[in-house]
Amino acid sequence: MTPMEPITEAAYDRRRLRQWLAGEARADGVARRDVLRLAAAAGLAAAVPIALPAPRARAATAPGIVKPLPDDVFTVRGTNAETRFDALADTGHLTPASHFFVRNHTTTPRLDAAAWRLTVWGDGLTGGAREFTLADLRRLPSTTRTAFVECAGNGRSLFGSQQGQAVSGTAWTLGAIGTARWRGVRLAEVLRRAGLARGAVDVMPRGLDDDYVTADGTDLGRVRRPLPLTKALDDVLLAYEMNGEPLPPDHGHPVRVVVPAWIGIASIKWVGDIEVSTTPLYSPWNTDFYRLFGEHHPAEGSPPLTRQTLKSAFELPWNATLRAGARHRLTGRSWSGDGAVTRVDISTDQGGSWRRARLHDVPRRGSWVRWSTDWRPRTPGPATLLARATDTTGRSQPTTTAHNTQGYLFDAVVRHPVTVE
Repeated sequence: MTPMEPITEAAYDRRRLRQWLAGEARADGVARRDVLRLAAAAGLAAAVPIALPAPRARAATAPGIVKPLPDDVFTVRGTNAETRFDALADTGHLTPASHFFVRNHTTTPRLDAAAWRLTVWGDGLTGGAREFTLADLRRLPSTTRTAFVECAGNGRSLFGSQQGQAVSGTAWTLGAIGTARWRGVRLAEVLRRAGLARGAVDVMPRGLDDDYVTADGTDLGRVRRPLPLTKALDDVLLAYEMNGEPLPPDHGHPVRVVVPAWIGIASIKWVGDIEVSTTPLYSPWNTDFYRLFGEHHPAEGSPPLTRQTLKSAFELPWNATLRAGARHRLTGRSWSGDGAVTRVDISTDQGGSWRRARLHDVPRRGSWVRWSTDWRPRTPGPATLLARATDTTGRSQPTTTAHNTQGYLFDAVVRHPVTVE
């Protein structure tokens, strides 16, 4: 395949799965027997339920995270920090770095921007490895994109609390997402300057954080995930600014990858090198950890996950108390990885009736829209709020999400509990 040959994401996913199963994909640093063992373990994960989050856990610090984590903004989850969605109510369309969720496999590295180098290498280049400094990237034509970054497991805890299904992994609610204005250089421009060969098919960025070691002691190396060349040449950024400022340490300083609309693991932070290959590349992060396993999926798992799904969330605390007879302005956000969100419907009677919310942003693919509606509850007691988004592909959020053992891509309408007094 040449760089000019078009290929859809779905076709790429199917081909990648066939190549992996046939042993044709080239693995980097992990024995295939270990990969198959890890994949088998993922398939058995449904036997282990996740721990549901406490409503208001204290969150002052987290292992390996640099920025402050005030408990009215974040919930700490191991090496990660989830944004409380109600904390976004007054932040505007862009998520400030102070409120942006943190997903770390290990710890945030403290890197010197002046000493940082990006090495582009591999047999998919025509002239050998090429090195770029941050100053080199800044001299190239810059591009700015507003895009969300969202963990594939965002909403994972709802498989248990809403659908009664056990899954494994970090028990995110809905706050493992943030939208920012990213500025940097197109990955396509850097690949062109490095000398892209016509036979290249895959591009694999790798982070500069520590090696990731699993609970059983398997060292998987540094976090890395391949992209098909067609995606790498499309809208992917090597970003060095976030909302007009240099990237903060927890969000990839000095340079990170931003892959709009794809699951967050594709947007590698603290990127240090990029392999360009003429053969398909493999890493645990595109074959084992980010595929769908379970009763609704093939025994070998789904193709590697790419695009994010469709979600909505209220900017309201879970189990909030609202006064009966008063007019309340309900606000929230909806987003999609497939198309722009063009409509959001709200129900305050558990789906018995729906009304259209007002949108406060121009719908754009890869970004979210803010919305609002008014509600005057009359009857005291427990109530459930629902928000259902529809995007430009015509897709609306379903009532339930098909179960998968690792709890990825929850997209069902969320039942948000409140109490009317």
